[in-house]
Amino acid sequence: MFYDLHIHSCLSPCGDNDMTPNNIVNMAMINGLELIALTDHNSTRNCAAAMAVGREVGVLVVPGMELTTAEDIHVVCLFPSIETAESFDRYVYGCLPPIPNREKIFGEQLLCDAEDNVVGKEERLLITATSIGLDTVPELVASYGGVAFLAHIDRKSNGALAILGSLSEDLGFDLAEVSKLSRPADYAGRFPFLSFVGDSDAHQLTDIAEGGGDNELAAAFESATDVVEYFRNIAKK
Repeated sequence: MFYDLHIHSCLSPCGDNDMTPNNIVNMAMINGLELIALTDHNSTRNCAAAMAVGREVGVLVVPGMELTTAEDIHVVCLFPSIETAESFDRYVYGCLPPIPNREKIFGEQLLCDAEDNVVGKEERLLITATSIGLDTVPELVASYGGVAFLAHIDRKSNGALAILGSLSEDLGFDLAEVSKLSRPADYAGRFPFLSFVGDSDAHQLTDIAEGGGDNELAAAFESATDVVEYFRNIAKK
């Protein structure tokens, strides 16, 4: 299955307002993707709408989040169901500082339904660091039935490698992501204790990955649960 497991919607203030659930899922379909994850900053609240669209057009949408840790490191979190994702969302929201969003500076944070109607705005700024420490994330996400991987380690901005200076098994992560600027093979030899995925980190429609190349999983999935279990099993090896 061709995949892209790191996509932002219009709920992320840095995401384009055209990144609505319908637009994201249908662009993924046009690009030949069969599996995507919606991973807004510190929120899962547009995931249900995207999943509904995915069921209509035949694209499997996994509910997810790009969590910002206390160290300002980004971690992609994937969940087996919308219920577990939204439960994690409520926990993370309580760990966000109560800083109001300033739309003219950061952008709007739009909540949409499955028909792309704007049904509200998130008033709290979502791109700030939470109080959740990086070392607690793998076990915390697992307690919600999910799986977590270090986001875009090849980037200086909010990447674990750039911020920490090195990566080790002691961090507790078995999975990591590289952006579209790199290939998983570029880092696999350097960090043999990690398995890798390559994602777009799309903030606009033209960023969404296209099917082919390295973004293929040699497995077929029917549900978000299948996807999470696949990555959890990789982590156990």
